[in-house]
Amino acid sequence: MSFGFLGIQFGLGLQNANMSRIFQTLGANIDDIPILWIAAPTTGLLIQPIIGYMSDRTWNGLGRRRPYFLAGAILASLALIVMPNSSVLWVAAGLLWILDASINISMEPFRAFVADMLPSEQRTTGFAMQSFFIGTGAVVASALPYVMNNWFGVANTAAAGEIPLSVEYSFYLGAIAFIGAVIWTVVKTKEYPPDHFRAFHGEAADAEHTSGGIREVFDDFVRMPKTMQQLAVVQFFSWFALFAMWINTTPVVTEYTFGSTDTTSKLYNEGADWVNIMFAVYNGVAALCAFLLPVMARRTSRKTVHIISLIMGGLGLASIFFVRNQYALILSMVGVGVAWASILSMPYAILAGALPPKKMGMYMGIFNFFIVLPQIVAAGILGFFIRNVFNGEVGFTMLLGGISMGIAALMVFFVRDVDDVVATAPAEFRDTITKDLKVERSS
Repeated sequence: MSFGFLGIQFGLGLQNANMSRIFQTLGANIDDIPILWIAAPTTGLLIQPIIGYMSDRTWNGLGRRRPYFLAGAILASLALIVMPNSSVLWVAAGLLWILDASINISMEPFRAFVADMLPSEQRTTGFAMQSFFIGTGAVVASALPYVMNNWFGVANTAAAGEIPLSVEYSFYLGAIAFIGAVIWTVVKTKEYPPDHFRAFHGEAADAEHTSGGIREVFDDFVRMPKTMQQLAVVQFFSWFALFAMWINTTPVVTEYTFGSTDTTSKLYNEGADWVNIMFAVYNGVAALCAFLLPVMARRTSRKTVHIISLIMGGLGLASIFFVRNQYALILSMVGVGVAWASILSMPYAILAGALPPKKMGMYMGIFNFFIVLPQIVAAGILGFFIRNVFNGEVGFTMLLGGISMGIAALMVFFVRDVDDVVATAPAEFRDTITKDLKVERSS
């Protein structure tokens, strides 16, 4: 069920680790990079709720969610092939828009897929398994340019305005991995027909969706469950921090640790390759932690695990501001990796227990608002902060990201985990609480 995420993360991993490098290579100024990234979160804001709404109402020969996995994978793979052939900045920015839109078409239904197919007691493990494949895919994707150069001798430098061959070949391999992994999930899994799905979730046989279109999406947004509102705040500060890291780590490390801002220089490209290794490390840590987090959650709670993980991530991200040794930066990324594993699993496991099953796809799409809005905010203000508040010192964005992740950890205290409420209630009250929660979800 989760193997397709391996491929999706090839697309996201290559994008996150290399787009700032591509933008700088094509002539972008450091304080312009955040706004060039705005395409990625904006497409998610528009695409994911629409795809979620549509997939809730789809049933054909491929199933419910799988048609969207496949369509998105085809489009994203094509975008990955074209991206490293960009010759001017505006083309790369436009292709990022297309790439991210395509990735979102595949990614959103995968979240709903796990929630559809698993009972509540298995969802923490299900989303943790997604985290494992996300981490594994991103390790390989992030390291590809470094591996191409150091293992196979593919050039990691190029003339001014040209993208190095090591990056170009990595994107081609990413396209093959993306489509291949998603096809594997499409072929190897099945989905419940509508009648079986409703019976599995205890709905009436005639329970059908209303067809209110955009109006229904808006109404459900206004009436989102309390748990979702509480998680929204946590997600906002978590993803603001992550976006600050993704768009600024390359200029920070190449300038402060490797001492070069010249995109044609050997030092700059060695630093950019090292950022790929750093990103591979945090994703590798996330893949390993994916097996540990469900165990910790069973012994404590999902909230406790998420709080500890976000604190570790905040400390790791903030430390990049202070660390100047390239190898010490690996330790910084360990903390980020623990947080990343939790961010990819715990909020979704907590959320799924509070959602009506028949609207799982749409609500998972709406939940994405609180992932992309902070990224849009970050893209809009970080350039201003670099120019006018940090006096051009891009390194301060790492410290700002660490503080933001710390705030997210604090906000987790105010989240109600519905499944935890049932699990910790006295046995004689559990049936009553479960019935009340079913009514709450359906309304």
